[in-house]
Amino acid sequence: MKQITLGSILLCFLSFLACNNNDNDVPIEEEDDSPVLTENVEVYDDALLENGFVLVVENGGNTSFFIDKAGNRVKEYDFGTNLGNDLELLENGKLLGIFKSDNPTFSFGGYGGKIRIMDDQGNIEWEYINSDDNQLSHHDVELLPNGNVLFIVWERITAEEAQANGVNTEIDIFPEVLLEVNPNTNLVEWQWRSFEHIIQDFDSAASQFGVIGDHPELIDVNYNTFENGDFMHANGLDYDPIKDIVYLSVNFYSEVWVIDHSTTTTEASLDTGGNYNKGGDLIYRFGNPEAYHNSVGSRLFHNNHFPNILEENEIGAGNLLIFNNGIDVSQSTVYELDIPDTFSLIPNADNEPDIVWSFTDPDLFHGRISGAVRLKNGNTLITEGDYGFWEVTDAGEIAWKYNGLIGNIWRGYGYTQDEQAIIDLGL
Repeated sequence: MKQITLGSILLCFLSFLACNNNDNDVPIEEEDDSPVLTENVEVYDDALLENGFVLVVENGGNTSFFIDKAGNRVKEYDFGTNLGNDLELLENGKLLGIFKSDNPTFSFGGYGGKIRIMDDQGNIEWEYINSDDNQLSHHDVELLPNGNVLFIVWERITAEEAQANGVNTEIDIFPEVLLEVNPNTNLVEWQWRSFEHIIQDFDSAASQFGVIGDHPELIDVNYNTFENGDFMHANGLDYDPIKDIVYLSVNFYSEVWVIDHSTTTTEASLDTGGNYNKGGDLIYRFGNPEAYHNSVGSRLFHNNHFPNILEENEIGAGNLLIFNNGIDVSQSTVYELDIPDTFSLIPNADNEPDIVWSFTDPDLFHGRISGAVRLKNGNTLITEGDYGFWEVTDAGEIAWKYNGLIGNIWRGYGYTQDEQAIIDLGL
């Protein structure tokens, strides 16, 4: 007779329990770690989006704030005064912004007057006032690698001086100036004046008369008719440290002008000197050949904002992103353009850059402000000024949409969680 031991009984009992449990397995539900989205987030595809933060810059508002991709405000600044328009987070966690003058003697949309560098809490560390009877800073500001600050300025040209230079006007006009200021000394270290590089075919007895189509390097000062003197209305700039050039978005010309920053201020007033030996004349321009009477090349822009050169660590380095407002068709488009290595600006020739990438959508349109930046993962973050943000992939897939609800956003800047400035802010 087979002997049954206590060990064998225990083994059978354990086997029975194991079999019984296998027959009646109940799946264990995994915890849902998806973020809780705010009402602002209308599209959220975590497989496509870049999980980081966006600095939301209100257009002319007195606040700005960071949001995460769930739509939560994770840090907010209250400046107590209105932006005039741009605000940027610097690598050291400080802020660079342009703010509105308290009592400007003249003003147009996007006016500023005060340039500030602030600490990570928004406290003013440096301020430069550029607001008087003859000058007013506006729209955009840029920190240069040398530590200087570059910004856009309107300057007053009296009606009499304008008429002597062939401008068809009865009022004072306000063309664009670029100023570079050293924050340590508050001295202007470089200046470029657009009025020193004009041409006109209106008055043969006045200065600057010539055949506009023969001189694409010069600015047709009568291209636009105007009522208030703001006939260029530059609205954005970017600096390319590799080529030492400035890209200037000129809204009322529907163009981007390229200016040689390697010149001295004296050379910038002439047509020789600098790395490109053209002084302060335009070394390149694109977006609207009609602006310089060029019948060759297709017009790309109908009002434009934010020329944004892609840096060495960004996908598409050397190319330029820009927001075409598309007022002519009530449809906005973001373009990535292949900026030529060698600039060629020839009369009666196609001088336009090639389109590398573009994105549009039937719902994407705003005739003012707006822009686009390239994120670290290759997506493009688009600011639609009266709506909010679109994050789209290279293939045109919509990864994220954020309805700002405030309806007036100047720009948005994207940051990853591991960037030092973000870490220093404790986000």
